[in-house]
Amino acid sequence: MIIDEGLLLARSKPGLRAVRLPALDVPPLPAGAIPGKLLRREPPKLPEVSEVDLARHYTRLSQKNFSVDTHFYPLGSCTMKYNPKINEEFVRDPVVRRAHPFQDESQIQPLLGMLHRTGRWLENLSGFPAVSLQPSAGAHGELTCLMVIRAWLRDHGGADRTDVLIPDSAHGTNPATAALCGLNAVEVPSDARGLVDLDRLRAAVGPKTAAMMVTNPNTLGLFEEHIVEIAKILHDAGAFLFMDGANFNAILGRARPHDFGVDAMHMNLHKTFAVPHGGGGPGCGPVGVSSALAPYLPVPHVEEEGGIYRLVYDRPKSIGKVRGFFGSVGAILRSYCYLRILGDEGIRRVSDHAVLNANYLRKLVGEVLHVPYDRACMHEFVATLDRLPNLPERPAMQAAKRLLDLGIHPPTTYFPLIVHECWMIEPTETESKEQMEGFADAVRQIAREAAESPELLTSAPRNLPVTRLDEVRAAREPKLTWFSASQTVRPGGR
Repeated sequence: MIIDEGLLLARSKPGLRAVRLPALDVPPLPAGAIPGKLLRREPPKLPEVSEVDLARHYTRLSQKNFSVDTHFYPLGSCTMKYNPKINEEFVRDPVVRRAHPFQDESQIQPLLGMLHRTGRWLENLSGFPAVSLQPSAGAHGELTCLMVIRAWLRDHGGADRTDVLIPDSAHGTNPATAALCGLNAVEVPSDARGLVDLDRLRAAVGPKTAAMMVTNPNTLGLFEEHIVEIAKILHDAGAFLFMDGANFNAILGRARPHDFGVDAMHMNLHKTFAVPHGGGGPGCGPVGVSSALAPYLPVPHVEEEGGIYRLVYDRPKSIGKVRGFFGSVGAILRSYCYLRILGDEGIRRVSDHAVLNANYLRKLVGEVLHVPYDRACMHEFVATLDRLPNLPERPAMQAAKRLLDLGIHPPTTYFPLIVHECWMIEPTETESKEQMEGFADAVRQIAREAAESPELLTSAPRNLPVTRLDEVRAAREPKLTWFSASQTVRPGGR
């Protein structure tokens, strides 16, 4: 049943209260402490509703959304795995959540100890000798790594190295990050097998090359088989190899990026290590670097000496602070809990099951859709929908809209760009065999409907609160502010 929820203000009645605040326990401000021009002349028009109406309103609103807790969410390259609730209970413990960033280090030793141990575990998993927990997200981690690389190059006579090589299958954040660092993005084509074309790479590398940004496994779900040779080509030219860690979930506990030649990498706690992201954020993107790059990592850095933990700011070569305080502490502690529970063997099972699930689903979906790189994949695979009948325009998007009606969040659509009309599908390790078979059944149903009743796809979704939106206009002209009919619409408001 679809409910037109409307605004909470529509349920407002004077005198109703969802919560009653206790009396103030601090003395009032003296007269004139706040300038008169900053004081309200009338109270804000907040809704007055009962507790039950408030709870039902926000619960119904939450049910309009797809989430990992409610639906299968095979969003390729985003690793939308289930987030264990014990991690949430841990960070909501009063001892943890009441810690304040301005507290003296002596008062937060257990907290600093957990941050320190998380960093050491990430070093062990990635192979890097140094990790910083500071960056707030994956793209922020990319930016931090390139800033560190640039700082090293400036110190070692490489300031004129301004080119960053990026595969044509890369995440869009990679060229954006290079541009933000004032570097030039140079595209490197993929070969017929979906991997970095080594001949084109050799031709692209030169005295201007600062680094290459490679995702491994790549966005086609394929492990870069020549990653050691890629690293050697770059290192021989005096350049660095950065690895986009968005797909770390596929090799967790089985391969360490620094061991195969990577110099710097970000690790998404909000993907690989079970921290909510998107609307459940914030994200967190720690970075690992080689010993040569370690002095340039951002501050502060948690260090331990004689059982005492401290925040170290005195690092002369550091690029400085990249965010406030100590990083996304709540996200880091969720991952601390996740890693502590899983242990070594549990971590290995994460990647084992992620790869097994992806290959099982690849075989099921491949019975209906075309899988252009139809060989053993890692954590995800790419399928094309350009062979669906009766859908001449945007078949991948039409089918994705129909999936919503069937209770499944669509996979990543139209990415990577080198595959026409594609879905990038990642089931993760947390989905059951039955759930994946249900997804394959939904794909079969959509294929039948495309042949027999294509209007079901071209008009989908039918069962959601909203159907087809003008997505371009929604992005360019978002309605971010509500005004009542009696109010004048202000510039930029609707």
